[in-house]
Amino acid sequence: MQNSGRWKLLAVVAVCAFPIIASYFTYYIIKPTGRNNYGALIDPRLHPIPEAQLQVTELDGKAAPLAQFKGKWVLLQTGPSDCQEACKKQLFDMQQLRLMQGKERERLERVWLVTDTQPLDTLVMREFDGTSMLRVNNDALKAWLPVEAGGQTSDHLYLIDPLGNLMMRFPKDADPNKIKKDIAKLLKASAIG
Repeated sequence: MQNSGRWKLLAVVAVCAFPIIASYFTYYIIKPTGRNNYGALIDPRLHPIPEAQLQVTELDGKAAPLAQFKGKWVLLQTGPSDCQEACKKQLFDMQQLRLMQGKERERLERVWLVTDTQPLDTLVMREFDGTSMLRVNNDALKAWLPVEAGGQTSDHLYLIDPLGNLMMRFPKDADPNKIKKDIAKLLKASAIG
């Protein structure tokens, strides 16, 4: 009788201890290497938005600070007014990424910061209607936005949080499905924006 009771006690202890032992084994022996996000996280303290230096304006020259988007998540693209295939692909991806968020899409804004003073192609403006197209001081933009080694700001899509902090940079030629997952996680976890 006592032997049977000990076996039951040991079985209960083993069942309770197994998840703890398995988690330690998984973390310290198998060592998960994957990260949870696709985009590179940016410390906003190192890259605060320099509103005064950026001199953001609407296409007609009226001041249009990025602060106008506070309270929304912002997908940000940069580049010259001569929007070639890579630029159009980024604009299209931003458009689709917003639509893919379903009922949460109203929380996400799309912004293209144009880095020169040349006129925009009206066909591009019509095709990507709904994207805020603003002009910016290119030198200040380069000083603000971090890039991958050997890259330029127009290679990346960036994400600004509803508090106005630059928080994520996506790689060059980014996979829209992976960006979508990052944005969906952020929108789900965030009570703001």
